[in-house]
Amino acid sequence: MKNALLIIVILLTATSYSQRSKYKNIFEKNGNIGIGTANPDALLTVNGNIHTREVLVDLEGAVAPDYVFENYFDGDSKLNPSYAFLTLDEVAQFIEKNHHLPGVPSALDLEEEGMSLKAMNLILLEKVEELTLYLIKQQKEIQVLKEAIPSSKK
Repeated sequence: MKNALLIIVILLTATSYSQRSKYKNIFEKNGNIGIGTANPDALLTVNGNIHTREVLVDLEGAVAPDYVFENYFDGDSKLNPSYAFLTLDEVAQFIEKNHHLPGVPSALDLEEEGMSLKAMNLILLEKVEELTLYLIKQQKEIQVLKEAIPSSKK
């Protein structure tokens, strides 16, 4: 009986040890899992590349940038009352002074703090919507100019 118990303990220890050593890059600390790091600082921390087909990010209280169109067409936004649609001249002045787009973190900020994919994607969508509005306005101005200039036929 003693020998059987000893064999079971040895087998369990060997199995447990072999399972731990099978995944040399996976660690657990305080309920957090680390891959490539022994000190995970979130539920899952990965120190390395991730290959995936899809990432789904929940907005959880974040506001999608439809406020850009609300502000442009209605003069203000209920979705984001503090948002202000800048003129291209205001954007140019901001870029000249700060060397980055308004509402977008600077390279130094991104280097020091990293970036949230959710936040950055929302910022980029806001900028795409603003660019779309600038292009629509510009296209209308081009059309007015085309109509004002008599066409010359050869």
